[in-house]
Amino acid sequence: MPIIELRNVTKKYSNGTTALRDISINIEPGEFAYLVGPSGAGKSTFMRLLYRELKPDKGTAKIVDFDLIKMKKRQIPLLRRSVGVVFQDYKLLHKKTVFENISYAMEVVGKKPYEIRKRVMEVLDLVGLKHKVRSFPEELSGGEQQRIAIARSIANSPKLLIADEPTGNLDPENSWEIMNLLERINLQGTTVLMATHNSQIVNTLKHRVIAIENGHIVRDQEEGGYGYDD
Repeated sequence: MPIIELRNVTKKYSNGTTALRDISINIEPGEFAYLVGPSGAGKSTFMRLLYRELKPDKGTAKIVDFDLIKMKKRQIPLLRRSVGVVFQDYKLLHKKTVFENISYAMEVVGKKPYEIRKRVMEVLDLVGLKHKVRSFPEELSGGEQQRIAIARSIANSPKLLIADEPTGNLDPENSWEIMNLLERINLQGTTVLMATHNSQIVNTLKHRVIAIENGHIVRDQEEGGYGYDD
């Protein structure tokens, strides 16, 4: 059963702009897919639909067994336990330590303190930052902040990880570190969908490429290339 199943999905904004037009796509458990396209093509709207920040206007949309059209608002937190999200600008809580940033994601879903301590150290080990457990975000480099953001996003063992331009603010060395980390997470069984403008990454680490232009999917290619000018 697909982890993402969209059929004829359309999303319009209140100003009359149509951001997505008749989108249909399946993404299977365990896949790694890139979402590419020019600025303003609809990539961010597509991503925001998947964790129900936005609601589709037409069509059917099922994510990790949740129906995005029919679900009640009270079900949205349940959806987000199964969907991890990584943003370009990290979105860490600056007055909380690394441990507290990650543990917060587990506290809000009711995990017990001993479970939280164990899992926080597991994900910090995965991202190579156990030694930063008591640091604050301002004491970390950009690459380290993004690795902590990824650790937080997988703390609840989501089935789907959505990464929206996760290397957009990073230099090449840190970008490759983030990609190696996302690949390891994917190999452990988490489905990864990553929006990116980084042609070098897409052309080097080959995965499925889904291209959006003017709200339409114009290309869906296994082990595809980026296909746009930098």
